[in-house]
Amino acid sequence: MKNRFPILFLCALLILALIGCAAPDRAEKTDESGEAKESGEVKENGEAKESGEAKENGEEIMTIYLYIQGNRLAVTLADNSSAKALAALLGEGDLSYTADDYGGFEKVGSIGRSLPRNDTRIDTRPGDVILYQGNSLCLYYGENSWSFTRIGRIEGYTERELRELLGAGKGELPVRLSLR
Repeated sequence: MKNRFPILFLCALLILALIGCAAPDRAEKTDESGEAKESGEVKENGEAKESGEAKENGEEIMTIYLYIQGNRLAVTLADNSSAKALAALLGEGDLSYTADDYGGFEKVGSIGRSLPRNDTRIDTRPGDVILYQGNSLCLYYGENSWSFTRIGRIEGYTERELRELLGAGKGELPVRLSLR
C-alpha cells in the first residue's frame, strides 16, 4: 500500500501538468472576461469590438458602422468577398451615399464603387444589408426575395424601430459607412 501512494501522487501531478499545458489554447478562445468568442468576434461591454481595433491586431474586420440621423448602427459582416471588399474600402476612409425608398421594404442607394458579387437567392428580413448589382447597398426594413449578395446584418432593432430609424416611406436618407 505504501508503494502505491508515490505512484498515484506522481500520476496526479502529471495530469495536472498536462491540464496546465492545455490552458493557453483555451485562453485564446475567450475574451478578457472569460466569455467565449462567437464567430471570431470579441464582445466588449455587450457590443462588438470596434473594427479598427480588430484590423490593427491583424484580425479580419467583423463589424462596420452605419451613421443614420445621428445614430450609430453596428453591422455584423457576412463572411464573403463582397463584405471583405467593403471593409477594405472603408479602411481607406468613410463612405457616404444617399439611399431612397424602394418597394416599401428597403432603402437603396449607389455607393459609387463596384464590389465583388456573390449573388444567391436570399429571403431578406428587417436589418439585412444587401449588395445589389455590385454597386448599391440596400438597408432592409421589410422583407423581400431576390438574387443578390448579403453584406451583413444590423442586429438589435425591431422592424418598427428600423422603419423609424431609416425613415421608411419618407424619401432620401443620407448614410455614412465607417469602420469606427
